[in-house]
Amino acid sequence: MKHAQKGVVYLWALFAVTVAGVVLAATGQVWLVASQREKEQELLFIGEQFRKAIMAYYSNPVTGIQQYPEKLEDLLEDKRGPVPIRHLRKIYIDPMTLTDEWGVIIEEPQQQGASGSQANPRSAAGGTGSNTGSNANPVAMTKGIAGVYSLSMRVPRKKGNFPNDYAAFSEAETYQDWKFVFRQQASTANRQNQQNQQGRPGDPGASPSTSPFGAPGAARSGPGGFGGQGGASPGQPPVTGQNPFAR
Repeated sequence: MKHAQKGVVYLWALFAVTVAGVVLAATGQVWLVASQREKEQELLFIGEQFRKAIMAYYSNPVTGIQQYPEKLEDLLEDKRGPVPIRHLRKIYIDPMTLTDEWGVIIEEPQQQGASGSQANPRSAAGGTGSNTGSNANPVAMTKGIAGVYSLSMRVPRKKGNFPNDYAAFSEAETYQDWKFVFRQQASTANRQNQQNQQGRPGDPGASPSTSPFGAPGAARSGPGGFGGQGGASPGQPPVTGQNPFAR
């Protein structure tokens, strides 16, 4: 009889261990999914910080020249003017690879010339006339970094709910397809679209512009940002708004 009781106890113990293992495995899987989604939030936030910093570097009014940075470190200290400007707090760690190595998108000189506005033909030919438009500053004929992307080959879990500027992310096969790029031509078109949608300043229907990216988490501070130090477009300071990437 005692042997039978011991056998029953053993079976119950084995069953309990099996159930506990299944529960732990399921919990671990849920944790992995949640962890990856949080890292995606961080990557989206950090990528936007790089894009804004490149935009600020390119549009620096002190230099009078529209130029992309030759290396990411140039965003930390822009020495082209009389006073160095810090467009980016630091070279962020890629949350997917846990390194500070990023893929970079190089803009060739001829592409930069095509992206910016063209000079007034009369001014170029006869020395008369003037450069008009928002992009009258000359464009530097040197290669530069227009954007960054993660070097991770993992498959993203997030497949939708991206801002219009990043709608292509929904078709990404790996995180390397999440490219955070600033191009002057696209930026000008986006501003025009925003003005058309929001109305002119002072119109009853006009609404303030908000950043398409918020901090990665509300319970803790984000992986960084510009704070009080540079990094924002001279005409468009970053404003924390509703985070479109919230799960």
